[in-house]
Amino acid sequence: MVTVVLPTQKTPPKATLHEFTVLLYGPTKFGKSKICSQAESALFLETEPGLNSLEVFKLPIGTWDELLAAAKELADGKHAFKTVIIDTVDNAYRMCAEYVCKKFKVEHESDLEYGKGYALVNNEFFRVLNKLALLPYGLFLISHSQEKEIDGRTGKFTKIVPTLPDKARKIVLGLVDIILFCDFEPTKDADGNPGYKRVLRTKPSTRYEAGDRTARLPEMIDFDFGVFVAAFMQGATRSAAAVTAATGNPPPARPPAATGNPPPARAPAATAAAGSPPPARTPATTAATGSPPPARAPVATAATGSPPPASGSGPNRQPTTGS
Repeated sequence: MVTVVLPTQKTPPKATLHEFTVLLYGPTKFGKSKICSQAESALFLETEPGLNSLEVFKLPIGTWDELLAAAKELADGKHAFKTVIIDTVDNAYRMCAEYVCKKFKVEHESDLEYGKGYALVNNEFFRVLNKLALLPYGLFLISHSQEKEIDGRTGKFTKIVPTLPDKARKIVLGLVDIILFCDFEPTKDADGNPGYKRVLRTKPSTRYEAGDRTARLPEMIDFDFGVFVAAFMQGATRSAAAVTAATGNPPPARPPAATGNPPPARAPAATAAAGSPPPARTPATTAATGSPPPARAPVATAATGSPPPASGSGPNRQPTTGS
């Protein structure tokens, strides 16, 4: 029998971008990979070639089994990455379909009767993405854009959506916290000549798919990661001020990890699934003397300011055209 403990306090909102799940989609060669590469301590799970012009930590992924192995390594927590980027999530879905077909010895998911094949693919795809989203890291999913005819209540209309198949798109749209659409905004220079600038759209529209569950972002942001982060943090400040004004009390304090002290070690996947971490072991020095031993700083991070790659056959830092 499973035992659960009901909460006694409200959970404070997450404060930083590397704690959220984001879908970023738009035209090809727009710069999607490049802007994601500026996320904090980012690791690319590269499911298609497209990072050759970027210097990033990347792990090439050619099969669903390789993606499962990467997810396991990330869940073990023996690394310094804070953001995971799947580039592209479309190819990850195709690998998932191939994995299911191989497992059941069919050429296509439709070969399994009564739609069973499609259900198996979608369930496996959701299972793994949900597992990654529950880890204590940011998750960015990159996709391309397409125009799709939609049957609305008042008739048909055209909408720009990610290039994922319908079922996979619904899974992703329901899973992520923020949907960012990469678009062009008309502008004029000082002489009145027309032009365009790249922007991120964040709010729902009948013309394109976008959304912001955090309610912290403005409707349109310049296509710049620094501007995106600044807009997010300003929105977080406004949200905290609104809570204080409405209740007379500041929002609940963040856990100690947000105070500048070293965060606790990330829990393995079993912890995220079970909901409770294993009991901490008492260090030998503490047990013997009553005083804890001095903390040791991670050598690679302290010396270089950059996260070391995961142990074993982790990603290699190497020069890698953005999607």
